[in-house]
Amino acid sequence: MLGRLVDELLEVVDSSYPWGDLLSLFRCADWKGCNLECVFTDQTEFYELPPKVFRFKSAVKNIEVLKDAGIRVVSLANNHVLDFGKKALCEMLDYLDAAGILHSGAGVNLEESRLPAIDQIQRLKIGFLAFTDNEPSWEASEEAGIHYVPVQLDDPRAQTLFELVKETKTKVDFLIVSAHWGPNWGFEVPTEHIDFAHKLIEEGADVVFGHSPHVFRAIEIFHHSLILYSCGDFIDDYMVDPYFRNDWSFVFLLILEGKKLVSLRLFPVVIANFKAQKARGIEAEEIIERMISLCRPFGTKIYWEKGKPYCWVKL
Repeated sequence: MLGRLVDELLEVVDSSYPWGDLLSLFRCADWKGCNLECVFTDQTEFYELPPKVFRFKSAVKNIEVLKDAGIRVVSLANNHVLDFGKKALCEMLDYLDAAGILHSGAGVNLEESRLPAIDQIQRLKIGFLAFTDNEPSWEASEEAGIHYVPVQLDDPRAQTLFELVKETKTKVDFLIVSAHWGPNWGFEVPTEHIDFAHKLIEEGADVVFGHSPHVFRAIEIFHHSLILYSCGDFIDDYMVDPYFRNDWSFVFLLILEGKKLVSLRLFPVVIANFKAQKARGIEAEEIIERMISLCRPFGTKIYWEKGKPYCWVKL
């Protein structure tokens, strides 16, 4: 989330600032994707804005923040991409295209909002397909909007999503489905998310990339595929809850051998001063221990050797 106070700070600091000390880690990875929880716009006058408490926008120049980290694709299916109206969204789509950053989850109409982003790294073709169950009134139609899908297995829009997952998987080697779902708080994974994620895997997803909650949640291995029920916050200006610790999260690093996902490395991070940075010492241990505890009910084994800067999951 690069808006509000982060946007103000980016007027006086370098565009790489929000990534803290993580850029060297990012540069070790061949491919990067994230959820973009704001809209890039330089508009100053807005009309017919939806009623909202919080609206997040960032200057168009701040697309450089994404480029600095080598972000290749962003999810736009969320509850802030239309904060400043349809015109701002449509212009951002053009800005992202011009910057060479792929996107999925919002578009100028329903058909475009449902399109997966397809990328290729070396010999690996990666699909990225985004949806959200937030903001039903923003659902794309003949006009711009988001790829809205209720997390209900029998909903017609869910059935269309499952067919789209199946179809997209025939075109790519590795498929990530981005799910912006559920309420902001709570560590427990809703039952409907479990059922829905399992169905996404059964239809062809290799990874379900969950977000929207301000906290990270459990990881599950299902049919040799990976479900990240919530990755939590990463860059933002939000007030920190002392119990939920919404300033804690991870860099989730997928390790593939050929086209096969073999492990996941989790590097604990903490948000401070509007930037994400490596967690260290006792704080890093507490973040990892929380993930170990959350994963236990799902039977997911988190491997960790004290002193290592990450823990990991084997598939």
